[in-house]
Amino acid sequence: MTDNELKKLSRAGLLEVLVTQSREMDRLKAENALLKKKLENREIMMSQSGSIAEASLRINHVFEAAQKAADQYVSSVRCHFSA
Repeated sequence: MTDNELKKLSRAGLLEVLVTQSREMDRLKAENALLKKKLENREIMMSQSGSIAEASLRINHVFEAAQKAADQYVSSVRCHFSA
């Protein structure tokens, strides 16, 4: 709505425009709050998935070390019984 159109409106018309704008602003604020919450949840999920990936890598290293230890043990037992 242009300035000229606003100037031509009566007080009731101006109040109606203000009420409409106020409702739209309230709707947008609610939508904004919802989107912020969704974004926050997504950031938390991404942060947690990074932590899960790191934990998986650490567990992999533990399993690799355990496998090496088991292989060394089996090798030493074979050598002991072969001799």
